[in-house]
Amino acid sequence: MSPAVHPDQALFGGEKPFPVIPSCEHFAGSEKLIFKALALQDTLGTIFDITCDCEDGAAAGQEREHAEMIVRVLNSAANKHRMAGARIHDFTHSSWKQDVDILVRGAGEVLAYITIPKSTSAIQAAEMIGYIQTVAALNNISREIPIHVLIETHGALHDVYAIAALPWLQVLDFGLMDFVSGHHGAIPASAMRSPGQFEHRLLARAKAEVVSAALAHGVVPAHNVTLDLKNTQTTFEDASRARNEFGFMRMWSIYPTQIQAIVDAMKPDYGEVAVASNILLAAQAADWGPIQYEGELHDRATYRYFWEVLQKAKLTGIQIPDNAAAAFFG
Repeated sequence: MSPAVHPDQALFGGEKPFPVIPSCEHFAGSEKLIFKALALQDTLGTIFDITCDCEDGAAAGQEREHAEMIVRVLNSAANKHRMAGARIHDFTHSSWKQDVDILVRGAGEVLAYITIPKSTSAIQAAEMIGYIQTVAALNNISREIPIHVLIETHGALHDVYAIAALPWLQVLDFGLMDFVSGHHGAIPASAMRSPGQFEHRLLARAKAEVVSAALAHGVVPAHNVTLDLKNTQTTFEDASRARNEFGFMRMWSIYPTQIQAIVDAMKPDYGEVAVASNILLAAQAADWGPIQYEGELHDRATYRYFWEVLQKAKLTGIQIPDNAAAAFFG
C-alpha cells in the first residue's frame, strides 16, 4: 500500500497555494505594547499576528531608534512564535528606506511581513517592494519577506489590481480612516463607524474592489479597524459583516480585547470543519481522485476549498476531529 499523500503535495503541484494566515492582525506601537502582545500570543495561542508600527509608533525624530527597538524585540526570546511583522513609513517620508535597511538587515529572517502604507500608485508600491528585495539580497536574506500593502488613497484604489499582482505580496489591507479623509468631506465622519462604513456607496465599492483584486491574485484581503475599543460585540459584528458580506478574510485589531472577537467572527463553522475532515480523509484514501460524499461528487477543486477550511480551523483554535488532525497535522 502506497503511503498517504499530504494535501499540500497532492493539491497544488508547484502552484502557489493561497496564503493561510491568522484572521487577526494586532497593531502595537510602543515597546511595552509589543511585549504585551507577544505575551498575549502565549495566552490566547497563535491565533493572531502582531504588527510592530514604525509609522505611527515612532515619535518624530526617533525613527531610527524605534526601528532598532523593533529589531531587538523581534530577535528576543519573547518572539518565540515568529508571528510579528512591521509597518514602515510611507513613500513620502524620509525614513522609509531607513526603516527597511534596519528591519531587513537586523530581523530579515524573522520578520513575518512588512506593511507598506499610503501608496498612491502601483508604481510607487513596486518601487518600495523592489527596495525591500534589494536590501534582502544585499544582506543574504534568501526568503521572500511577505509584503502587505494598504489601500487607503484614491490612487491605490485606482491601481488595486496592479498592486495585487506585485511580487512577494501576501495581503491587501483596506485603510478606512485615511480613505475617508481623502474624500474632503464627501464621506461623512459617521461612515468611519458602523453601519455607515458598510453602507455608504463609496466605501462599499472600495471594499468590494479591494477584496476582488486580492482574491483574483491569491492575496488575503484584510479589513480596517473598529474604532470602538471596549465594546467587543461591536468588533464581532463588524468582523462578521466584513467576512460574510464583503469576503474579507482578516481584520485589524488595535486593542487586546478585539482579538478574540475578530477570530470568533471569522473562524470556520465547526460543522463545515467536520465535513471537510471527512471529505479529505476519503479523498486521501482514494489517492486524491474523485469521490462521492453524501451523494455529492467531490474532486480536487473542492478538496482545495476544504483543505483551506481545515488550515483556518487549525489557526483559529477550532477542534479538528482526531483522525483528520493525525492525518494532516500530526
